[in-house]
Amino acid sequence: QVRLVESGGGSVQAGGSLRLSCAASGSILNVDAMGWHRQAPGKQRELVAAIRDGDITTYADSVKGRFTISTDSLENTVYLQMNNLEPEDAAIYFCYAYVQATSFNWNDYWGQGTQVTVSS
Repeated sequence: QVRLVESGGGSVQAGGSLRLSCAASGSILNVDAMGWHRQAPGKQRELVAAIRDGDITTYADSVKGRFTISTDSLENTVYLQMNNLEPEDAAIYFCYAYVQATSFNWNDYWGQGTQVTVSS
């Protein structure tokens, strides 16, 4: 019922920037939280950044000061501004949302992922 579509991934050189976007659509009554996770080859998926209640943010220690998460509540969209990218940031980035579809039905949803490549 709920679909998350990411965009903005690509290839950059170390020190460059990318801005990821994720738009949620479908049967949505409310969005409680959205965020970004990433998974590199041979590694487990990890939380990168999350935002809830529109302004409460959480960041992985490795990206603090470089990445910024924000939302556009009117469009149910979350953004991840990634600055000063490092080779270790290369991964598939997945959008996440915790969504209220009906009065008492809350569920987790994931996007399909977008590839971020950082060359040195």
